[in-house]
Amino acid sequence: MEGEFKFPKLDVQNAVEKICCFIKSRLEESKANGLVIGLSGGIDSSTVAYLCARVVESDNILGLILPSETTSKEDIEDAKAVAENLGIKYKNLHIDPLIEPFPELCPECSGSALANGNLKARIRMMLLYYHSNSMNRLVMGTGNKTELLVGYFTKYGDGGVDILPIGDLYKTHVKEIAEYIGVPKNIIEKAPTAGLWTGQTDEDELGITYDLLDKILYLMVDENLSIPDIVERLKIEEDEVLRVKNMVESSKHKLSSPSLIEID
Repeated sequence: MEGEFKFPKLDVQNAVEKICCFIKSRLEESKANGLVIGLSGGIDSSTVAYLCARVVESDNILGLILPSETTSKEDIEDAKAVAENLGIKYKNLHIDPLIEPFPELCPECSGSALANGNLKARIRMMLLYYHSNSMNRLVMGTGNKTELLVGYFTKYGDGGVDILPIGDLYKTHVKEIAEYIGVPKNIIEKAPTAGLWTGQTDEDELGITYDLLDKILYLMVDENLSIPDIVERLKIEEDEVLRVKNMVESSKHKLSSPSLIEID
């Protein structure tokens, strides 16, 4: 059972102001005409959309809803509701026709849930950038600090973006921001999912709740505590902490440019 450690509260107003200034400054520096956001109907993309709408006129924001056969109707409707609530233009583009040729191209690969899931994320990235390039806009990332630290994103998929407005916020803090800026309650409270296969949820795939994962990561990364100290603070098994540490270590390559050999 977890100990009494309380996850630190966020100065929400200050965080929102900083993020909005960040979005505005990056947009001005890039000389882009606006923003493109992938809307999944989940808390992260919805929070980013609401933040962007505080900074950029609605006509200069495009939301792309990119469902596949494994995307729930609820998520599609929630994504549409976010766009309509904010008054931003959106497109609903089904990606299945783009996925269908791949099993024929690589029959030996078609049985891998991981490969198929990553394929969806990379096709979505291509569609986002196709629109952003044609419209001279920035692609907004929707990854949070929790996902980035443990590598819970697809390299060159949802990790392929121009800026990450909530990239320094743990999932716990994203919820605080979402509540503050008016993201619909049903989106905040539903189980997070990447929608990469039917019935998939983030916490089932990760094998740990976001609440506990955030506490472990905060003590490990922000407080730089040792594994025994984290075990003691949270009153959990050492194996749980070691597993999170392994996720962090094994996914660092996702946050770096490809390695190269320097030639004298």
